[in-house]
Amino acid sequence: MGASDALFGALLLGSATGLVSAMWLAPRADRLLGARGMQAGALLLALAWLVPGQVTLPLVFAASMAVVGLASGLLDVVMNARVSELEAKHSRPLMNANHAMFSVAYACGALCVGFTREAGLPPTPVFAGIGLVTLLMLPLMRMDVTFVAPEDGYAGKYPLGPIIVCGAIVLVAFMSEATVEAWSALHVERTLGGGAAEGALGPAMLGITMAVGRFSGQAVAERIRQIPLVIGASVISATGAVIAALAPSPPLAYLGFGILGLGVSVIGPIGLALVGQLVPPHLRTEAISRTAVIGFSGFFFAPMLMGLLSEGFGLRVAFLAVALLLLSALPLAVVVRRMSRPS
Repeated sequence: MGASDALFGALLLGSATGLVSAMWLAPRADRLLGARGMQAGALLLALAWLVPGQVTLPLVFAASMAVVGLASGLLDVVMNARVSELEAKHSRPLMNANHAMFSVAYACGALCVGFTREAGLPPTPVFAGIGLVTLLMLPLMRMDVTFVAPEDGYAGKYPLGPIIVCGAIVLVAFMSEATVEAWSALHVERTLGGGAAEGALGPAMLGITMAVGRFSGQAVAERIRQIPLVIGASVISATGAVIAALAPSPPLAYLGFGILGLGVSVIGPIGLALVGQLVPPHLRTEAISRTAVIGFSGFFFAPMLMGLLSEGFGLRVAFLAVALLLLSALPLAVVVRRMSRPS
């Protein structure tokens, strides 16, 4: 499309608009679709991704990405709600393992994009192939739902506090993830002089290390309290962002992205898990949806802010700003620890 950094960042707001809109619709869609909620969301997402690669007009691209965001948001809320139900049923943390599979898929997708770009393939057949894989997986996505009624005599206040604070933690994590996902390849290619395949290793490194971090975090979360885990992860991921920002060569940038991925990997899933633990069972799906609204609004801000910072000061400064963002999770974790039903 020949878009500048600032315009590209603004166009990506299309997906964020659809994503955040879906969060408000998701609880209602979840009740309506029941056991087939994940199947419907995945099918819609696979079909929606066929459009953006075929358009060249900026506004049409933004509109097509809004549909992608809508489908992604519906699927995401339903998926996280199901995992939270399983956590309550089995009395063990499961959110990190679930999100680890997202990181595995993301790393595979980044490598696929790098190789297909290097080979000169257009995006539409690539997305069609991924859509076919999604269709084959649909039968595995059916999951029965247990809708919980309020307890007799329940007169508690709406749990707005936990939703806001946990949502802010998720916001920090997802904004940081979104910036590296969207801009790490450009940092390697433009700032450090790498090629397309080398650039693809930036987001791939993030995805791989996030998968490792989340699978490891799954084991660690069963032994260490979640709040100290968030605090340590924030410091580690901020360190990785600084290394990536100041790296003189692609290998050191990969190291920074890897450290960032290891740290940030557990922050978002723990934020979603915490709100599921802090609210009454009958409000769990709605609370996760509202928390996700706050968290995924990071996809509003991250592309736009990174585009503006990149255009004004360069990508090194932009990634240093990510480090400061990650450190803002520290006081939020302390607030969660002081709440009435801490994990």
